[in-house]
Amino acid sequence: MKLKARAKINLTLDVLHKRSDNYHEIEMIMQLVDLYDSLEIREGEGIEIVCSHPFVPTDEGNLVYKAAKSLQKYTGTKKGAKITIEKRIPVAAGLGGGSSDCATTLMGLNKFWKLNLSLEELAKLGKELGADVPFFIKGGTQLAKGIGEDLTLLPSLPPVWVVLAKPNLGVSTKEVYLGLEIDKITKRPNTQAMISAITEGNIKEVSNNLCNVLETVTLRRYSTVKILKDRITQLGACGTLMSGSGPTVFGLCSTYERALKIAKSLGTLAEEVFVTKTTDWSEINETN
Repeated sequence: MKLKARAKINLTLDVLHKRSDNYHEIEMIMQLVDLYDSLEIREGEGIEIVCSHPFVPTDEGNLVYKAAKSLQKYTGTKKGAKITIEKRIPVAAGLGGGSSDCATTLMGLNKFWKLNLSLEELAKLGKELGADVPFFIKGGTQLAKGIGEDLTLLPSLPPVWVVLAKPNLGVSTKEVYLGLEIDKITKRPNTQAMISAITEGNIKEVSNNLCNVLETVTLRRYSTVKILKDRITQLGACGTLMSGSGPTVFGLCSTYERALKIAKSLGTLAEEVFVTKTTDWSEINETN
């Protein structure tokens, strides 16, 4: 069984306050895009993980491994699997690659092992593995609240071309949140305006309402990210934003030709650049 684990971008990301459990209360709109890792599930003894990326663990530290073990524990199945991950989504980039691989594993093994669990059951298991794993189980365009697990499905965003650009640096999500001064944030997302723009299919207003409060930390600490974002804007993107805690920046484009021109013009500002598009795909997509 071959599956696609798609990436996400944040159209909005607001951090409201720090909770008593030390997590942050957030409100954000996430959007699935058609950049994906490829997962292959085969019969195997126990749980074996193979990954093309040298820095991704293949032991119990891998979310895919944890997903498989979680399903075994929840259902009592003794079945095993060999799961091969071909990485295309940049690692630690703000695009949710690890969480998407985890969610896709839950959905894939549910079918491969004939467990017949509902999406709600899978989402509940996913929440224990990562706050945004449930999003990747449900996909599409979603409003997320709480720590990211409280999801509301929004109307599908019309397909729009996206340039994804990751500079050659790593950003710690934990450090970004620790550096966030919530009481000093002056510009926050207008979530309702973004929802209205999405509902109307108005890409111009979607672009105008892009906002991520974590930029107040990452762009200040890493000038390369700010330079990259400014450059994508200068090259004619309809709107630009950092995804998640970064460092990946994306630009929304009205045409494929514009997106490709921007991608080819970034030069050494970005280590990895992709041209993709938004998608409302939210089911397992078997490639074979």
